[in-house]
Amino acid sequence: MKQIDSRDNPGYKALKALAADAREQRRQGRALLDGVHLLQAYRDKCGPPLRLIVSEHGMTQPEVRALRESLVDVECWLLRDKLFAALSELASPSGILALIEIPQAADDGSAPQTSCVLLDGIQDVGNVGSILRTAAAAGIRDVFLGSGCAGAWTPRVLRAAQGAHFDLRIRESADLAAVMQRFTGIRIAASAHGAQPLFELDLRAPLAWLFGSEGQGISPALERLADQRAIIPLAAGSESLNVAAAAAICLFEEVRQKRG
Repeated sequence: MKQIDSRDNPGYKALKALAADAREQRRQGRALLDGVHLLQAYRDKCGPPLRLIVSEHGMTQPEVRALRESLVDVECWLLRDKLFAALSELASPSGILALIEIPQAADDGSAPQTSCVLLDGIQDVGNVGSILRTAAAAGIRDVFLGSGCAGAWTPRVLRAAQGAHFDLRIRESADLAAVMQRFTGIRIAASAHGAQPLFELDLRAPLAWLFGSEGQGISPALERLADQRAIIPLAAGSESLNVAAAAAICLFEEVRQKRG
């Protein structure tokens, strides 16, 4: 086990850059997982990580020790608690991080043959993570994030998604217009403009769901590519739904119709 005692250590500096910058994650094709749950999900679905990073306090925790022992062949760095806390965004650090290769979804230029989700300019990390978690729970496998979205592999998005990343094929900086144009099913924009009530739509075909940010909505150019526009009927006096909540309602209405 390699011990890191200084914040000037080059390896530690590289981890700090990776933890703080989505662009660095995309450049390296790597990310940091924070906590036992995320690491277990990655191990079980993707295999061993590249490296474990454990704090002094973490080594005293039974869950962390058990996880370390299940990955005994993986390189492990031991960090002083203060150095570890500077890598973790948690108020009470978990005690274990993992360096991973970001799973890369192959892009051969073809469109998904089953339902998928497209996100346009959604910057809120909690919303992006929640939508990823909902998509996985609804059986969606392909998610496309356009430019302007929060980084899918940033620590906060990873925590919000609770391991859903490893059940999805995620493509960042995707050309959403090209995906919409190639898709052969029905393209639906979640929109308040000229939209039909969601529960009146037939959602039994393969669908490409397009969701935009709460402030700006979907870009007009993308919305024009949709075959249909869906609105969720709200109680009188209610203006709108959080985009993550709206996505959950839309995706599980599709599930309900297809199962029914």
